[in-house]
Amino acid sequence: MRHVLPALLLAGCAPAIPGGGGIVSVNPCADAMLVRLLPPARIAAISHYSQDPAATSIPLDLARRFHATAGTAEEVIALAPDLVVASSFTAPATRDAYARAGLKTLYLDAPQTIAASEAQLRQLAAAVGAKAAGEREVAAIEVALHDTAPPPGTRRPTALLYIAGDLANGGGTLLDAMMRHVGLTNAAARYGLTFTGRLPAETIVARPPDVILAPADGRAAALRQRLLPDTPVVRFPRALVNCGGPAIAPALRRLAAIRAAA
Repeated sequence: MRHVLPALLLAGCAPAIPGGGGIVSVNPCADAMLVRLLPPARIAAISHYSQDPAATSIPLDLARRFHATAGTAEEVIALAPDLVVASSFTAPATRDAYARAGLKTLYLDAPQTIAASEAQLRQLAAAVGAKAAGEREVAAIEVALHDTAPPPGTRRPTALLYIAGDLANGGGTLLDAMMRHVGLTNAAARYGLTFTGRLPAETIVARPPDVILAPADGRAAALRQRLLPDTPVVRFPRALVNCGGPAIAPALRRLAAIRAAA
């Protein structure tokens, strides 16, 4: 949080987008970037996901300062924003509705690498007239990358990162890239898991990883603890799981600390 307010104040120097309608985000990962890039007055609305404790990537007290929409085209169009930031998975009918209303749109995908996430930060920053703030965010990621790179010869413990319940993070994801960068070996491949999917405790009991990362307690976590009493379980915050961008630096530092203790 200590970095959020300075970033918002500095970003206030960015030129305003003409029209006065502000920016509406229906993409929770864009929400997390916009609140770091822009002063609050520039943001007309964020997605309702960012006000959900189980889905947000930004502090709830910050998210609740903004108007939120359920993401329907009708709500967004009624706000007459200067720019709508949405997901590349947005339904064609919704895209058509935005186009018919004459709204300017930016559709962002889900980056699978750190470099792609940095590029997306720059893309969004350029679109909202906050290039300097975007460069500051990228610079913070670069510092974290430097600080969390393991020395040559460092032991690379196996780790399994659960996103929620039995849902685990596999290869080919941004989280996987961050795990590998800090010196953790993603154990998902040994169980045949690629990308993200269910991985019940029974599947890993014969060959458990060195450490399990999980965001919270629950029935799935309790079962894993019963079946794998000798496998350390460490907390990896849910807010660092959902998105890249500003979440990358703290995620890298948390993962590096886990690797060092494993």
